[in-house]
Amino acid sequence: MSWGTTRVLGNGDAARYLAAVLVSGFGTAAMLLVAGIWVKDLTGSSSLAGLVTLGTWGPTLVAPLIGVLADRFRRRPLLIWLHLAMAALLPVLLLVDTAARVWLIFAVMVAYGVSFVLIDSAEAALVPAVVPGELLGDFNGLRMTVNEGMKLVAPLAGAGLFAAYGGHPVVLLDAGTFALAALLLILIRVREAPPPPPEPWTRQLAEGLGHLRRHAPLRHLVACTGAAMLLIGINGALAYAVVDEGLHRPPEFNGVLGTAQGVGSLAGGLAAGALLRRLGDRRVTAVAAALLAGGLALRAAPGLAPVVAGTLAVGVGAPLVLITVWTAVQRETPNALVGRVSATVNTLTFGPGTLAVLAGAGLLELVDYRVIQLTGAAGAVLLAGWALRGGPRAAWEGLRPAAPQDAPAAGPEETAPPPATPQTAASGAGTAERG
Repeated sequence: MSWGTTRVLGNGDAARYLAAVLVSGFGTAAMLLVAGIWVKDLTGSSSLAGLVTLGTWGPTLVAPLIGVLADRFRRRPLLIWLHLAMAALLPVLLLVDTAARVWLIFAVMVAYGVSFVLIDSAEAALVPAVVPGELLGDFNGLRMTVNEGMKLVAPLAGAGLFAAYGGHPVVLLDAGTFALAALLLILIRVREAPPPPPEPWTRQLAEGLGHLRRHAPLRHLVACTGAAMLLIGINGALAYAVVDEGLHRPPEFNGVLGTAQGVGSLAGGLAAGALLRRLGDRRVTAVAAALLAGGLALRAAPGLAPVVAGTLAVGVGAPLVLITVWTAVQRETPNALVGRVSATVNTLTFGPGTLAVLAGAGLLELVDYRVIQLTGAAGAVLLAGWALRGGPRAAWEGLRPAAPQDAPAAGPEETAPPPATPQTAASGAGTAERG
């Protein structure tokens, strides 16, 4: 266990925060899988079952509009009420017993998607007040690891409950985990300064977008992440072709590869904090892109061993690039803007991946999947070089506070992320104090 991971877990508030992520993530992962199975079971339609995911992720496309709310309220109370609201809303699904009431599942999944955007935005703004600045990367890595870990075990539990008892027990499980997460958030000792008086919605939205326009290095990092997620989205669209045409195995074998990718994500999440301190943002993004390049190329090979190795590499690279951009947003954005900037960044990074899934599926009708994989690998190599070029070094350093004397040693070409206190992270919105 790394120094940063130990420090985060030794911080009582951070540990309670991660426990809240763990319990709510377990219920969420189970419910999201079961929702699609439930729709398929009641309607017999694979298309309708697939649309459940669209309902969940659709709000991400308008995340900048939703994220403004996260900057209009104190973040911890907002998170508590969001979790309690989902705990109260989910039991509505207990009314679903026939195909005629399937619309309730879609309605709740859309509410789920909106809550995801708000929770992510509020968390991004609150975390710098809970975790010291030099540990942000470690915390974000642990958060990613917890989420990925739940994706490995919770869907199996949800599917087992559904097979034995139907959807209602899974609904109650998910509602209970939201309520327990709210309790853990209540126990976090953070006092937040009141938010500034609300301004017109359009002005607040423009301020969030303006921060990215003015901050060239951060904008460059977001662009690199969006490009990486585009490549990951195309890789996801080719998953069944890799198993069928490449490995000549049944579709269910994607579950094995999914587990391999999840293991890689656990490793990437745990390593992220130490890598960010040692290498800095640009180099970590370049390393992630290089891993994606190798992984995509290996998944074009016909053998089981290279495909599994490539899947592991993609699993490691994906969280590295995401954790890097999340940490940079938290470190480089005034606290008053973090909610809306984080939501905008989520749209700019996950949006390309969503579109890439559709593009990849269309390309498969015209081009052999190996050609697409190798083209994606070449694109990832170019992305690694682009990430290393970065924004102007002077602009990047000018927007960061000076590193203290005992900061970790930086590489020869880039300054490693400096420690920051919750107070400096909250500039522009007042001071968030630990209780």
